Amino acid sequence: MKRIRSKQAGSATTTTIAVVAGLILLVVGGTVLKDVQPQVLQGVDLNLGLTVANIGVMLIAIPVLLKLFIAPLTESIHQRTASLEATFTEAENLKKEMAELRTSYEARLAQTEAEAREQIQAQIREAQSLRSTLMAEASARADELVKKAEIEIEAEKARALAEIRSHVVDLTLNATERLIGQNVDTKTNRKLVDEFIDNVAVTNA
Repeated sequence: MKRIRSKQAGSATTTTIAVVAGLILLVVGGTVLKDVQPQVLQGVDLNLGLTVANIGVMLIAIPVLLKLFIAPLTESIHQRTASLEATFTEAENLKKEMAELRTSYEARLAQTEAEAREQIQAQIREAQSLRSTLMAEASARADELVKKAEIEIEAEKARALAEIRSHVVDLTLNATERLIGQNVDTKTNRKLVDEFIDNVAVTNA
């Protein structure tokens, strides 16, 4: 900032000196040297007063042109250049930000897919475990029912055999009573008939 101000101050001083010098030359050329006779140098008429006045005009015109036209144009060019550089920098920053956002989005997407895949696999494992548990429980329940049915069948078979045995004993004792004409339905006789039936069953087995 100080360098810019120093440069501007130096430029203003130079402009002032040029304008003052131009005014002096213009006055001198238009007054003091106007009566000087033109001289011929190498075939060219040289009017000293007019020449000095023209130099003074140029010294005045050049700083004015620089101040009114060249300086604003230069400033406009600098501003335009700065605006383009700012736009380019903003575009680069936006491009970088978009790249970072894309990378972040892809990372989050990959993480979400991995989490979803893990959840699906966990649910599959849970379903398989539940299926195995249910199958084991069903198998155990079926075994239990089969054993219970076998026990009931054996019990029913034993009851049926006991009833048949009792019926056979009754028929045997009744038939014997009819043959001999007297009562033989005693505990001892029943035991004898029962043992006989056991012996017959063992022999047939």
